[in-house]
Amino acid sequence: MPVLLALLAGALRLWNLGNPRALIFDETYYAKDAYALMTAGHELAWPENHDAQFIAGDPRPSDEGSYVVHPPLGKWLIAIGLRIFGTETAYGWRFSSAVAGALAVLLIALIAQRMFRSVFLGGFAGLLTAVEGHHLVMSRTALLDIFLMLFVLAAFGALLADRYSTRRRLAEWASRDREQLSAAERAWGPRLALRPWRLAAGVLLGCAVAVKLSALAFIPVFGIMVVLWDVEARRTVGVRRWLASGLVRDGLPAVATVLPLALLTYVLSWSGWLATSGGWGRNWHEENPAEGWRRWCPVLCVHCGTTTRLPQTSTQGSRQDTTTPPLPGPGSSWAAPSRCTIRGRAEGGLRAHRRDLRRRSLLLRCRRPRQPLIWWTGAVAAAVVLLLWLGRRDWRSGAVLSGFAAGYAVWLLFPDRTMFFFYTISFHPFLILAVTILAALVLRWGTRRGPPCGSATRCSCPASRC
Repeated sequence: MPVLLALLAGALRLWNLGNPRALIFDETYYAKDAYALMTAGHELAWPENHDAQFIAGDPRPSDEGSYVVHPPLGKWLIAIGLRIFGTETAYGWRFSSAVAGALAVLLIALIAQRMFRSVFLGGFAGLLTAVEGHHLVMSRTALLDIFLMLFVLAAFGALLADRYSTRRRLAEWASRDREQLSAAERAWGPRLALRPWRLAAGVLLGCAVAVKLSALAFIPVFGIMVVLWDVEARRTVGVRRWLASGLVRDGLPAVATVLPLALLTYVLSWSGWLATSGGWGRNWHEENPAEGWRRWCPVLCVHCGTTTRLPQTSTQGSRQDTTTPPLPGPGSSWAAPSRCTIRGRAEGGLRAHRRDLRRRSLLLRCRRPRQPLIWWTGAVAAAVVLLLWLGRRDWRSGAVLSGFAAGYAVWLLFPDRTMFFFYTISFHPFLILAVTILAALVLRWGTRRGPPCGSATRCSCPASRC
């Protein structure tokens, strides 16, 4: 089922992907940056009004390093499509986004199937993602956010796999004869040692940050979620000092392994910039030598006035797109969106521009009240999930809320910042999972007629807890 849904999603995203044959919205930056990375190893400045020449298959960047707005991994992924198809067709710069969208459908189906122990609900989540308009548009546009969403979702899936693996090991420990255990082991529980799924999550979170720095919010939120899972698991199997054991034997090793892996992954994503000398700000440290302790901190921001080996990045670029009229809105409007970002060329006025984009199937409905049903349903589902977590302490509801907290709530801290609705794609999977929980309630899954995990069979979790 998940594979079939991924194939359906791939077909929807790859069909007629080269239309329109134009650089839409911020594609004018990311497609060119991807080409520069592919040819020079770092971003290059481009002449003004160079889009037509780029599309014609004759890209000619300058030799000057370009200002770096976002980390390079997402642009490296776009470059894969350019390497395969070239710049003569829009398939070149959109192919990787389409593949990322199809992989996300596969992941969300597998994750939902595992979380709810239901093939039907897994298929429901995957199908919803495959045909949902916002996800479909982002998968057919060469922007960075679809890659951010994919890596965040993959990291969540890895942490979910670690949760089940850890509980199996704890259940095996709990089944042992307590008389054979030492007093310290009965009090503190077992040492779980290597947890490969958690290490994989660290690498994937590092990849997410290497696409956009806004992914930093997911690291502490997911970290807190995992520690709560570990503490509850040890309490469930009867560890006496379950709180201290979960913090010391699970939490500290996670900090000592996951964070360095994420940092190393992020730094490695800059390999092209580090291996060359022409990138923006590459030689800043030679012109601004550090003094004192700052010389021992090489990976710091340029505008902090300290030594750096990495260029300045931000979650919002300084370049303005003059070929498209953006309709930004505050993050508080995302829960029930009333408008979106318009992508494409603006010749003929805004009304003609909208008609043209509707014809090309690249515009999300931008006027009230006709909005994608998924977002209105998702707003209700998020409230229901919050109530379920407060009332039942359902771990699945808490996991979904963690994705909302990292991908959505963090933007509420910056009310004056220009925001676009397509930023919401980072927590789109958790919106789908919230709607899936709502569907499970409607279908009477997870009620008293079944085990607490919503399984159709007898629950095998330790102490019948999931």
